[in-house]
Amino acid sequence: MISNKAFIPFIMAGHPTPEDTVQAILTLAASGADAIELGVPFSDPVADGVINQQAAEVALKQGVTLKQVLSIVSEVRLRQCSVPIILFSYLNPILSLGYEQFALQAKEAGVDGVLVVDLPPEEGEEFYASLKKVGLDFILLVSPTTDPKRFPLYKQLQPSFLYYISRLSVTGTQTVLPSDLARHLKNLREYFPEPKIAVGFGISSIEQATYVASLADGVIVGSLLVKTLADQGVRALGELATQLSQAIHAQRL
Repeated sequence: MISNKAFIPFIMAGHPTPEDTVQAILTLAASGADAIELGVPFSDPVADGVINQQAAEVALKQGVTLKQVLSIVSEVRLRQCSVPIILFSYLNPILSLGYEQFALQAKEAGVDGVLVVDLPPEEGEEFYASLKKVGLDFILLVSPTTDPKRFPLYKQLQPSFLYYISRLSVTGTQTVLPSDLARHLKNLREYFPEPKIAVGFGISSIEQATYVASLADGVIVGSLLVKTLADQGVRALGELATQLSQAIHAQRL
């Protein structure tokens, strides 16, 4: 799903409005995104920091549901946007539809992959099988404290890529990246020569994104873009995304 040195922006569906989300996705695609993570608003987003929590609250107050998120994806597909879209969701909204119905509706809408934040791989085999049945990819989370004894299962499940959580905290901006990030990624790569590894959580500047791109296959930027969209609008989002994309893609050289 992702190429080498991929730029993967995250935005929350329905924030500031569903119409803004459509424009934001189109803008991110035009700005050089290799894939886009689209957050499904949820009332108890335990992995999200303040910025993304507030974005989810804004969306929920407008009545944005998982079905409306899929409608947003359908809309951007009708507008000839072909950039892969990954749903970033908690399990509860998916359970409300059921695994098979969710997989079918997500595929029909034009979703390419799914990351479920609160579903441990050990408990997700039925769900992943439902996704594979319709041709949807899935992504697994890995953190600095993930026990390597779990890695054989990760390999067995064959995710499209691994999302490495750069810090033991929630999403959000930060001034300094973890000092041991390079070491952790080197160790992780020894276990996983494949699939590709993307890094997210807390990447808050072009400089940080450039550094992470020198270490990993992909860079996921969320809260910085969510805040920019809320405070300055779609045009500013596109300008920042273009700068991030150029910095990350330059690491291919």
